[in-house]
Amino acid sequence: MDTLQVGMKNTLEWKVTDKLCTTRGDYQVFSTPSMTQFVEMAAQKLAAPHLKPGQGQVGLSVNIRHLAPTPIGQKVRADVELVDIDRRKLTFKVKVFDEVEQVGEAEHERFVIDVDKYTERLRKKIAG
Repeated sequence: MDTLQVGMKNTLEWKVTDKLCTTRGDYQVFSTPSMTQFVEMAAQKLAAPHLKPGQGQVGLSVNIRHLAPTPIGQKVRADVELVDIDRRKLTFKVKVFDEVEQVGEAEHERFVIDVDKYTERLRKKIAG
């Protein structure tokens, strides 16, 4: 995590497929839940190479605005920037574009975790 720096940027592209769509009238369009997942994946991809062995990351919050529809078959691009580091909390700004225009924007917070502690807590929860 020592190599993460405010101002780092990355890009992720997806093709809008049937699984990522909802229906609006006669059209299939990129859904807001899929855009949310896209934003999270873009931020996760930026941070992942900078984590130490035994570290992972989880999402804390997503504040998203879905600005315009994207039809099935088009590509979408997420431009992500790390805008704040507060100990283990990472804050990202993300802009989402389709082949024509900006279609979304988001602020997303992620938290760097110790994977062993996380899985132990999960095991206890499963065991009841």
